[in-house]
Amino acid sequence: MSEIHTVTPPPPSPAVAQRAALVEKWAARHGVEAAARLAQAEDFADAVAAEIRPENTEDTYTKSWRVWERFCAAQGFPATEGSRGALVAYVGWLLREGRQRPGPGGVLGYAPASARLHLDAAIVGLRRGGHTVTKDDAAEARIALDGLEVLLLKGKERRGRGQAVAADPDGLYAISAACDDSLEGLRDLALVLTGFHFASRASEPAGLLNGDVAVRAKGLVVSVLTGKTKHSVRDAKIPYQKDPAICPVRAWIAYRQALVAHGGSPHESPSDSAFHWIDQHGNIRGPLGPDGVTRAIKRISQRAGIPILWTGHSLRSGLASTGRRKGKDAVAIADQGGWARHSRSMLGYMQRDDGWEDNASAGLT
Repeated sequence: MSEIHTVTPPPPSPAVAQRAALVEKWAARHGVEAAARLAQAEDFADAVAAEIRPENTEDTYTKSWRVWERFCAAQGFPATEGSRGALVAYVGWLLREGRQRPGPGGVLGYAPASARLHLDAAIVGLRRGGHTVTKDDAAEARIALDGLEVLLLKGKERRGRGQAVAADPDGLYAISAACDDSLEGLRDLALVLTGFHFASRASEPAGLLNGDVAVRAKGLVVSVLTGKTKHSVRDAKIPYQKDPAICPVRAWIAYRQALVAHGGSPHESPSDSAFHWIDQHGNIRGPLGPDGVTRAIKRISQRAGIPILWTGHSLRSGLASTGRRKGKDAVAIADQGGWARHSRSMLGYMQRDDGWEDNASAGLT
């Protein structure tokens, strides 16, 4: 007779065990049928949460969880324990040596803003897995991070890229002159000019469809999905500009006409992506993603000879700072860019050129 081997199934994950315990509690309180219906509602809620969670947010969580796992492996900690000591040690490790490759200045530690993101993502990942992270422990890790950031500043060590340089009209003229009449050149000009005039983040042109941009008698109406966590749609109106060289409306129309002429009627569809990746041979290769938008803006500004290269946020900063210099009302700027009115973030984008003009202390005595 052959020997019979029994296989012991692996224990359920903490999240599954937690859900099972909750269903048992409901069954004891309300009966089996009611517990089953409540469990189905929980599954539906989970599915809705997964569906509405932005892809870039989920991608960030995934990448940051790998950083947590790398830290735990280096320290010999279990990745399923978010204790006070482990989280505070994680913060120190992130600032000291967390990067796999040197950052600006050859520093291996993360900038405090990036460390804060990785810490928050680790806490979210632990809780999603059913592992306990108390509010007090999480708060202590964040306090430790704040304190270590102050020590870095006192030591005159500043990390991170800082605020993006603001796009400005002079730069727009330089870019216009550097963009040729090829499909890529027309795309580049339309991307920069429209993005500047609705204060775009890099993710916003990437998410636009052809049908989101409507040509009206007075200009464009761009329906932008806005907000990092709580999404809404704003209709940004972009009028024709006096100078055709930097007019976003004319640039958009020229680009889309060339796209249809090159790629055919599918690009006339409202569901077609607004901006496409175009290779060096002029072939249309699909939608331009957020990283592609950032790289394109940097490349376009480099080609135009702009001294400090623009980034994905330069267009957003540029609308706010240029609008302020031109005397535009702060509420109108906020509405155009999708900021909350009197937003601290928007005020931060309203950069001064050199600190002497529009100085609060000028002419007081």
